[in-house]
Amino acid sequence: MRIVIVGASSFGLAIAEQLIESDHEVVLVDKSRDLLEQAAERIDCGMIEGDGSNPDVLREAFRDEDDVCIAVTNASEINILAALIARSIGYGRVIPQITSNALLRVCGELGLDDVINPHARVAEDIVEALDNGGEAAQEPLLQEGLMLTRVSVPERLAGQALNLPGEGRIVALIRDGAEQLPDKEITLQEGDILIIVLKREAQDALEKTFAG
Repeated sequence: MRIVIVGASSFGLAIAEQLIESDHEVVLVDKSRDLLEQAAERIDCGMIEGDGSNPDVLREAFRDEDDVCIAVTNASEINILAALIARSIGYGRVIPQITSNALLRVCGELGLDDVINPHARVAEDIVEALDNGGEAAQEPLLQEGLMLTRVSVPERLAGQALNLPGEGRIVALIRDGAEQLPDKEITLQEGDILIIVLKREAQDALEKTFAG
C-alpha cells in the first residue's frame, strides 16, 4: 500500500513522519519546490513537485487500488477536489482535511466519509478534558476564576505581538491542522487556532481582541 499525501504543510509532514516510522511507503506531493526541499531535510520518502489536484500528478503517484490519498493542503476546496480525482483514478481510500462545517456537509453528499476535521477534534478534546468522568471529575479542571477558550487569529493580528487580557496565556497552537506547544516568541499566522487560559472576567476583552 502506497500512501500519497497532498500538501507539504507541517500537518502533512507530521502525518508522513508517523507513517514512515510505521514502515509505510509514502509519497509527498506539493507544487512548492521550497516546501519539498525543506521536507527532504526531515523525512526520507518519494516526492513529486506538482499540483495535487491535477489528475496527471495523482496518476503519477498512483500504483494500485490499495493506495491511499490524504489531502491536507490549507484549502478545503482543493482537498475535496484532490480526493474526488484520486477516487476516480482508483485510489482505494481518500481522506481530505476539511475545516469548514458547510464543506463537511458537502463531503457527506459526495460520499467522502473519511475526513480530517482538526478543529472539531480539538473541541472534542477540550470538552472531554473539562467533563471527563471518573475520579478526575471530582475536581474541576479550572476553578471559577479561570477559563479555557479557543480563538482564531484574524488577518490583522498576523505577525503581531499579542498582549492578552486577563493575564491570558497561550497553552496550545493549531496550525495547518497540527497541534503544537507554542514557543515564547511565537509569530502568529492568519487562521491559527489558539487555546488560551485566562481570567474569566476578561472573556469579553479577549473576544474584542480577536474580533474578525
